[in-house]
Amino acid sequence: MAEHPAYPLGLRLTGRRVVVLGGGQVAQRRLPALIAAGADIILVSPGATPSVEAMADAGEITWERRPYADGDLANAWYALIATSDTEANTRASAEAERHRVWCVRSDDADAATAWTPATGTSEGVTVAVLTSHARGRDPRHTAAIRDAVVEGLRDGTLVAPHHRTRTTGVALVGGGPGDPDLITVRGRRLLAEADVVIADRLGPRDLLAELPPHVEVIDAAKIPYGRFMAQEAINNALIEHAKQGKSVVRLKGGDPYVFGRGMEELQALAEAGIPCTVVPGISSSISVPGAAGIPVTHRGVAHEFTVVSGHVAPDDERSLVDWPSLAKLTGTLVILMGVDKIGRIAETLVAHGKSPNTPVALVQEGTTAAQRRVDATLATVAEVVRAEDVKPPAVIVIGEVVTVGPPATA
Repeated sequence: MAEHPAYPLGLRLTGRRVVVLGGGQVAQRRLPALIAAGADIILVSPGATPSVEAMADAGEITWERRPYADGDLANAWYALIATSDTEANTRASAEAERHRVWCVRSDDADAATAWTPATGTSEGVTVAVLTSHARGRDPRHTAAIRDAVVEGLRDGTLVAPHHRTRTTGVALVGGGPGDPDLITVRGRRLLAEADVVIADRLGPRDLLAELPPHVEVIDAAKIPYGRFMAQEAINNALIEHAKQGKSVVRLKGGDPYVFGRGMEELQALAEAGIPCTVVPGISSSISVPGAAGIPVTHRGVAHEFTVVSGHVAPDDERSLVDWPSLAKLTGTLVILMGVDKIGRIAETLVAHGKSPNTPVALVQEGTTAAQRRVDATLATVAEVVRAEDVKPPAVIVIGEVVTVGPPATA
C-alpha cells in the first residue's frame, strides 16, 4: 500500500498534559519547545541528564523518577517516547494507540503516530519541515531545508520586497567588529528592510553590497558638514529621513553603546518624537582579542577586564579616565581608539606602578581578512607601533592574558 504524506498540524498544548518517557538526550532537545508551548509536562524516567534535571528543579516539568508503567499515558494529549528500553517503548506505543494519544517514538518513527518536524522561528513565524518516506526522512536533509528557510526569513532575502514588514523610524544597529557574519540576526533583518542606511566607516562594509539597489546608503563621514561628520549632523540626518516615513538604519561598528555615541542619537530621536530600536552588537573590545587568540579573562590569570577609550591622552584635560587606578589593577586592560596615544598611555601606566614588562598586543582590523596581531610590552609598545606601522582601527590588550594562548602567527 502506498504511503500517504503526513498531515501537518500545529498543536496548542497550553495547560494540556504531555507525557515524556525517558530523560536522555532526546528529551533534553525536545523539552524546551514543549515548555515554551505551555504544556503541563510529566517526565517519567529513572534518570535524566543534568539539563533535564535542572528543568525539573526549576519547576518547568514534573519528574516522576521511575520506569514507564502501563497507564502513564492516560489523559495525555501528546506523548514523546524516548527511553532506551525498546520493549517499554513498544508497550507505551500500544497504550498511546489504545488511548488515541498522538505519540512520537525516537527509536522507531514508523511505529509512531506522529513525527516531530524540524522547526525554527523568525519574527513570530514558525517554520516546520517534514520530509516524506521517499526521502528516507533524513533528519539532516530536513534540518538543512529548515535552516535555509529560516535564514531567508531572518535576513529578508526570502520574502519579496513589497511583502516585507517595514518598520518606520530608526534602528541603531551594532554591526559587530567587522566580519559581516558577526552582525546579529535581527540587525541583518533590519538592514534588509531598510530604505536608508547611514553607515559608519567601522561598520561591516561588506553588508552594504548586499542591499537592494533602491536602498539609499549614506556614508556618515561624507554628509556635507565637513570631512568628519559632526554628531549633530548625523542626528539631523536620521530625523530628516525618518520624518519622511522611511525605515532608517544607523549602522555602527561594534555595539552602539560602547564608545558608539548611540545614546546621543537615541536622545535626539526621542526629542524629535521618532521611534527608535536599539540592536546590540558584538563589541570589538571582547571579540577582536578573542579572534586573535586572546581571552580577556582566564582562570588564575585575570578575574576582571576594563575597557577604556584612548582617544584622548592621559595628560589631556578632557580625559575622564583614572589612569593611576588602572595601573594598580591586576586584570586585563582593553583600550579602544588608542593607537596614536599608546606611547603616552604606556608611560602613564608604568609611572603609576605597572611593570614595564607587562605584555601588550595590538590587533589591527580584527575579524576581517586584513587582521594582524603585533605583540610588545609597555616598555616597547611605542617603538613597536612605529616600526610595524600599526594603524587604526586596532584593539589594544594589556595584561598577562596576552601570553595565555598559542604564540601569535599574524
